[in-house]
Parts: sequence; structure tokens; C-alpha cells
Amino acid sequence: MLLMANEPPLRLGKQARNVLAALTVAAACFLCGCQSLSHPRGGSFSRFKSFDNSPADWAATTNTSGARVLLSGKIPAGIPWNELIVSWNATAPDGTFLKVEAAAISGIHQTKFYTMGLWSLDGNVFPRTSVPDQADADGTVDTDTLVLNHPADAAQLRVTLGGTNGAAPTLKFIGLSFANTKAPAAAHPPNRAAWGRDIPTPERSQHGYPGQNGWCSPAALSMVLSRWAEVLHRPELNLPVPQVAAAVYDRAFNGTGNWPFNTAFAGSFDGMRAYVTRFNDLSEVENWIAAGIPVILSARWDWLEPGRPLDRDGHLIVCIGFTASGDVIVNDPASRPGEPVRRIYQRANVIHAWSHSHNTVYLVYPDSR
Repeated sequence: MLLMANEPPLRLGKQARNVLAALTVAAACFLCGCQSLSHPRGGSFSRFKSFDNSPADWAATTNTSGARVLLSGKIPAGIPWNELIVSWNATAPDGTFLKVEAAAISGIHQTKFYTMGLWSLDGNVFPRTSVPDQADADGTVDTDTLVLNHPADAAQLRVTLGGTNGAAPTLKFIGLSFANTKAPAAAHPPNRAAWGRDIPTPERSQHGYPGQNGWCSPAALSMVLSRWAEVLHRPELNLPVPQVAAAVYDRAFNGTGNWPFNTAFAGSFDGMRAYVTRFNDLSEVENWIAAGIPVILSARWDWLEPGRPLDRDGHLIVCIGFTASGDVIVNDPASRPGEPVRRIYQRANVIHAWSHSHNTVYLVYPDSR
């Protein structure tokens, strides 16, 4: 099933009867209790497309190692794009792995297949790693992002599912976030339904752990998963930061900031969906906050607050709400032990800091349909 947009699922209902009523009215919506919010489609900056499960129309073969290989057809982006991020969710028993490759298509020209990631939950048997040094005349892979030298209009994916003793992961979801970073992001009016909304989310710092090094992403993910652990009464989602960091570690990158590795871990849990995408502006974050879903933003730390020391590295924060005047309420894992994790940043500063990643977000939420 091809899905075309980043639409917030319906807000989780408090009573089972609200869930059943929502399903009766709209069976295609998530198990939730209120009106869904549409995703703005204007502009040529970004597009998101996704597929549930192993698409039936993808060609399936078996390679010489006995692994299953899925090959998509041409996937039109809907915009001329120069950057692609691929996310996936899979059920992955021990001893299984998943390899994701992507090729860009422009007219009659198709690039080689670039490796977007070698992923497993168990990094000991099959190392979880990005693949460096893939540059050629068409483009390169910057850890987790395919960056082209010239724009394309479509893509093709190849997914290999394998493991030991004939075992293999089960693909639940795969998403493609296309972006034209040369085009301006389309502006939309703010969604004031999110103003004054503050989603209770556990506060956790990335600091204070032995061996901690740039753990903003797993700390942010730990906070969001723990939020869903409380809402869904699922304690297995309430994981400490070091455990999440170990589960998303990228061997080649030598760190925990690989975006799709973070969402792949969150999406490996039964009934959870997680992926990386890019929004046009902050109003789209507001749509998700209004639906009761915290959003992880990739935003440059030194631009979030004037006067901070220069820091060109990326940073991850959790948007949990907005003030009554539209400023941004976040859980910032960069807070030192003893400092408050919950902070309020000025709206303009967040927009500026977020632009450093071309408005990249992680979306993590229950996928109960």
C-alpha cells in the first residue's frame, strides 16, 4: 500500500468505546479518538512516500546467500529532488539483517544502487553500519542521506532481508523522504490549536553516563518511547538512554546519530511506527502536537539560544508543545545533570536552528489500525 503524506494519526482516545467509534467512522485511520489533521502538500521542497509491509508489486527474488531481495519499481518523487532519506521498520529476530539500497532516476538515466544502511537489532552477528566512500559522478551517501550532484525525479529501492539458518526479518514499513534543498520550503499559517498545548513527556539528559558521546538522538528517542510506554501501558518501551544508544549505534559513523537507525529501532517494537522525514515549516510540527504526538527535531544547538558557543554539529530535541504565544516547548537532552531538561525556545530561534538539517524530524507513534 503506497501512502503519500505525513498525516498525523488520530489522537489516542481515553476510552475503548471512542476507539471503536473512530474505527467505525474511518477504518483507515489509526486507533485513536478525534479528528485527524491533514498534511500541507504545497511547495516543491519536500515529499514523503511510504509502503506498508512487503509491497506485493515489488519483484521478489532469492540471492546466492539465500536472502530475500525485494526490488521496487520506479517511485516518482513528485518534485525534483537532490536528497533522499530512507526509513524502515521491521520485525527482526536475533541473527537477521536488513540491507537498504537506493538508486536515483532522472529521465533515462539511473544511478547505481547506493547502500543506505546495513541494519540489524543484534549488531554482534551482523554489524549495524552505514557505508562510507560511495561517492561517484552522480552523488554520494552522507551517512544516512543520499545527496545528488544533479536533481532527479524518481527513485528505486532494493531491500535485502536475510539472516542465519534461513531466518529473515519481516518488513513492516518503508518510507522515502525526498527533498529539494535548493527550493524554499513552503510557508503555512500556524496551527494555533497546538498553542497552549504541552504534552507530558519524561525528561532525560544525554549526559552523566559512562562513555557518553553525542547521545542527543538516543536520549530524545528514549524520552519519546517512554511517553508511549506511559500512554500505552507498555513498560518494554521505557528504556534508559544507554540501552537506546547501544541499539542505534552505527559502527562506521562511530556514533548514535544515524537518523534511520534511530527510527528503525523504535519501529521494531510491535505496534509502533517510526520514520524520518522533512517538513516545510513549524506548522506541520504543530499539527502533530495538536494530535497529541511529540516530535523529535534535528536542530543546531548553538542557534537555539543566542550567545551559546559555536557548535556546528547537529542536535536532536523533543518538541512537546507550544506556549500560548507560539514559542516552542522542548525537552532538550543537552541539559547538564541538575539543569532542567524542559525548556522554552523562541519560535524564530527554533525555525533558524531547525533549518540547519533542512527541517528534519523523527515521527514515532503507535501504528494500531
